[in-house]
Amino acid sequence: MKIRNKFYYAGLFLLASAAAFTSCKDDDDSNPVSSNGNLELSITGLEDLGTTATYEGWLIVDGSAVSTGIFSIDGSGKMSTNSFTVSKSDLESASTFVLTIEPLPDSDPTPSKVHILAGDFNSETASLTIDHGAALNNDFTSAAGRFILATPTDDSTNNEESGIWFLDNSSGSPAVGLTLPTLPEGWTYEGWAVIDGTPVSTGTFTMASGVDASDFFSGTNAGPPFPGEDFLLNAPTGLTFPTDIRGGKAVISIEPVPDNSANPFVLKPLVGDIDAAAAVHTALSIGQNLAFPTGIAKR
Repeated sequence: MKIRNKFYYAGLFLLASAAAFTSCKDDDDSNPVSSNGNLELSITGLEDLGTTATYEGWLIVDGSAVSTGIFSIDGSGKMSTNSFTVSKSDLESASTFVLTIEPLPDSDPTPSKVHILAGDFNSETASLTIDHGAALNNDFTSAAGRFILATPTDDSTNNEESGIWFLDNSSGSPAVGLTLPTLPEGWTYEGWAVIDGTPVSTGTFTMASGVDASDFFSGTNAGPPFPGEDFLLNAPTGLTFPTDIRGGKAVISIEPVPDNSANPFVLKPLVGDIDAAAAVHTALSIGQNLAFPTGIAKR
């Protein structure tokens, strides 16, 4: 699922493209048992990654990443294991813990660029959050959004409730509708409309202005230069397009790159109901949803 290149970490272990840190696995089987210690993880809010990806922990020791091992999450959010045997000297010397998402199987011993949680050790523990500089480097408390219902990619005026565009036209002209921070490498945004309980992607994007990466469901006319989609063609199984998306939800998620799931990832900074009586061509708000994974690493 995830990329296999080295990730970049400089200064106080903040992500940067200028300097790569090396990675090493603790595979010296000659060390006696007494030279090893245990790292305990307690993490909530993660989701099942399926069979083609896994979570992997890393200790940052003198600027290098040392793997603490992999684990999976089941459908109820339970970790497959929360105790990991690691070199005692690495545990004692580690300044930071980082959790990444890795492909499965994974032949690359270095961390992927998809860092989801990180935290600096304070004595024996590290509080793990997405906003650490070695993770997504933002808590998304500034995230905000507006959208309109419209179908500009066809010539019909009778199905305007079958499209969603993340723009703000309250000034009389289309303008940027999303306030979102720039994501680090390894992540992208994706828009969604939840239609009759089914999440349908509007496409991935990195900028709140400009077209997104998909117009799979749209008509043949050009859409506005903002993320969004008309739901007119190629309806997924169980749905019929055009349709009325009112009564559903609008969602902006943060997705790993590459992504092995057709559903929104667990990181959804913006989620809002689309009122069943919402007017078309009118700016509507989408609210914050800041319930992100968190955890503790204890050495």
